[in-house]
Amino acid sequence: MNKYLSMLLLGVTALVAVNAAHAGAIDDAVKRGTLKVGMDPTYMPFEMTNKRGEIIGFEVDILKAMAKAMGVKLEMVSTGYDGIIPALMTDKFDMIGSGMTLTQERNLRLNFSEPFIVVGQTLLIRKDLEGTITSYKDLNTADYRITSKLGTTGEMVAKKLISKAKYHGYDNEQEAVLDVVNGKADAFIYDAPYNVVAVNKVGNGKLVFLDKPFTYEPLAFGLKKGDYDSINFINNFLHQIHEDGTYDRIHDKWFKDSAWLKDME
Repeated sequence: MNKYLSMLLLGVTALVAVNAAHAGAIDDAVKRGTLKVGMDPTYMPFEMTNKRGEIIGFEVDILKAMAKAMGVKLEMVSTGYDGIIPALMTDKFDMIGSGMTLTQERNLRLNFSEPFIVVGQTLLIRKDLEGTITSYKDLNTADYRITSKLGTTGEMVAKKLISKAKYHGYDNEQEAVLDVVNGKADAFIYDAPYNVVAVNKVGNGKLVFLDKPFTYEPLAFGLKKGDYDSINFINNFLHQIHEDGTYDRIHDKWFKDSAWLKDME
């Protein structure tokens, strides 16, 4: 009996040691003193680079508040969006914070926090198409050329819902928008918060913003599968900032005030 009890205790001790060694990204960040977050800083107003080369934005400010709550520094690791999930899997950073939509396909590969905001896909169209194109359905013919950023839900939606149109994607949003501005494409498909800024900042009076979202897209933080301790911390943090006014203050700074635009190139 003592032999079996000893073996059982040894097994429990080993299990505890394994769990301690794999406590999760948040615990690792606290021990390291730095929270490393992968992001592609091209998504206005969530994460973007200002004229001084600093990464700023709505999601960045939420992550700064999270790092402060953890008592650590925030390190933003600039990563191309199409390679951001593989980079997480190879430990280039602790979590993804890059305006990522929680899709079922991605959820098979990642754990996600609760959403910190919900957005939807909208359209920027050529000004001369105003009245002709009133929704994404009107674009779904071989007569039109559409664009978006590669690796995003904009691309997924374009290929799923507007599959008959000709599609060409770009590595960043601005290149794709300029394709429409310059008449090389008819429409740009992307999240509403980006398009509401891009229509004026990049559009040069040549674009029309069809602002009614036609998809439901919750944005959330992505972590490796099985990291439930980190998900628990992040979800509780999000609940806290929603209740204490921090979230509203950050949200209003980026979505109700346009002062930050002066800081952009």
